[in-house]
Amino acid sequence: MIAQHLARTLEALADAATRFDLVLVPGFKNSGPEHWQTLWQDLCPAFARVTQSRWDNPDIELWIGATRRLIAIRQRPAILIGHSLGALAAACLADDPLVVGAMLVAPPYPERFEAQDRVPPRPLGIPALVVASQNDPLMPFSGAQTWSRTWNARLVDLGEAGHVNAESGYGRWETGLDLVVSLVGTVASGR
Repeated sequence: MIAQHLARTLEALADAATRFDLVLVPGFKNSGPEHWQTLWQDLCPAFARVTQSRWDNPDIELWIGATRRLIAIRQRPAILIGHSLGALAAACLADDPLVVGAMLVAPPYPERFEAQDRVPPRPLGIPALVVASQNDPLMPFSGAQTWSRTWNARLVDLGEAGHVNAESGYGRWETGLDLVVSLVGTVASGR
C-alpha cells in the first residue's frame, strides 16, 4: 500500500513537471547526501536543483542569485521548495513573475543569516506553505506562525521534527512529497 501511494505521488510529480519547474533550493552547505532534497532529486527527475559554488558562505544574496539564474534559464512557471536558508531565499523571490508557488520548510529567523532586510515582511502573493517544527533550533514554532501569517502562507505543523533535515531523521520524507503535490494542485487551480 505504501509503495502504491509513493508510485502515485511520483506520477503526480512527473505530471506536474510538464507544467511547472519544481525547484529545490537547498539550505546551508547544499543540503547533504542524506537530506530529503537530495533524496527527492535522486528519486524523481521532476525536480530541478539550484546550484552555486559557495554553499559554505551563508549570504542570502548568493542563494537568491543562483535561484534567479536557474529560473531565468528555464523560463517556465516555477514552484520553489526551499529548506532553511533556501526557504528564506525562496520567499525573497516570490515577486518574480515566473515564481508561482513556494514550499518554505524550516525557515530560520532571518537574523541568523543577516537576511532581515531582505526577507519580505508582507504577503508573498503566491500560494505558499510554511512547513515548521515545534522544536526547530533555528526558529521557535511561534516564529514560524508569525511568518506564516505575514506571508499569508498555510502553516503545516510537523510536531517535534527538529530542523526537518537528515539529523532530525528526515530521510526521503514522503509526506513532504505529498505536500508538494498538494501545493501544485493549489497553484494549478489558481486558489
